[in-house]
Amino acid sequence: MVFKRLLGSLGVGGPTVDTVLDPGPVRPGGALTGQVRLKGGQAGFDIEGIALELVARVEAEHGEGEQEGTVAFGRFTVGGGFRLAEGEERSLPFSVTLPWETPVTELYGQPLGIVLGVRTELSVAGARDKGDLDPLTVGPLPAQEAVLEAFGALGFGFRSADLEYGRIGGTGQQLPFYQEIEIVPSPRYADRVNEVEVTFLAGPGGMEVVLEADKRGGLLSGGHDALTRFTVGHHDSRDWTAEVDGWMRELVGRRTSHEPYGHPHDPYGSHDAPHRSGPGMGTAIAAGAAGLAVGVAGGMVAAEVVDEVGDFFEGEEEG
Repeated sequence: MVFKRLLGSLGVGGPTVDTVLDPGPVRPGGALTGQVRLKGGQAGFDIEGIALELVARVEAEHGEGEQEGTVAFGRFTVGGGFRLAEGEERSLPFSVTLPWETPVTELYGQPLGIVLGVRTELSVAGARDKGDLDPLTVGPLPAQEAVLEAFGALGFGFRSADLEYGRIGGTGQQLPFYQEIEIVPSPRYADRVNEVEVTFLAGPGGMEVVLEADKRGGLLSGGHDALTRFTVGHHDSRDWTAEVDGWMRELVGRRTSHEPYGHPHDPYGSHDAPHRSGPGMGTAIAAGAAGLAVGVAGGMVAAEVVDEVGDFFEGEEEG
């Protein structure tokens, strides 16, 4: 899905831009590669700059309800400082590094309903204009996949995934939003937990795994949320099924942390329970035909997810 658009600020006859990403998913912290293809207009133009911007569709609280918006989470200058002649075609290869906390958009080749894009911006004659917007596909890191596979082996099932604007206190979070992967409990935990939300916060030296459980109430007590955090290395060799089962046993015995936002933290050396700060709203964007490790189907088929991504990009183009 590639969109071509005339630079609106230059009117009919201006140059066009077409960014083509190399095929296949990219991993967080990995290289995003492709080409920016330019075609000159009806006159020569000085191309002052070409920038790529990473954007995400994120949910946030707004008044009494919830609102979706576009948040930029990375920007890279990949070219500029040349003159594009009338009708000239030019292709500029690029390679940029994704942030480590870039959300995962697919699991086992199936979309999760997360919408990311790469927006191309040209600076021409002192004006800037969005020229191209392309969908970005991101696969999980090995440690992320190992943790999710372990949940699947324990009988947990995938429910949905979303991006929430806000910060998780007591963590090393860098981006202004975080991804939640919602899973339904296995029969072993179903009597104590309604659902579990998994958040991965990766960095160069390792990854934080934040778990939040919606715990069921008892006869004499109401339900409540419980949160905890664990740290893993990118290439750890563990019995992941036993590890994650231990995490869950600890989680169901923990109450909500009241640690204030801004509390000093050690990103890779503590198991302190964090808390979610800022807007938090949870959604029901179900992914289709994706499972943790056992092919548990969600509520939206892959074609519908693709349509949703297309609608998002079309809205951006119209704006």
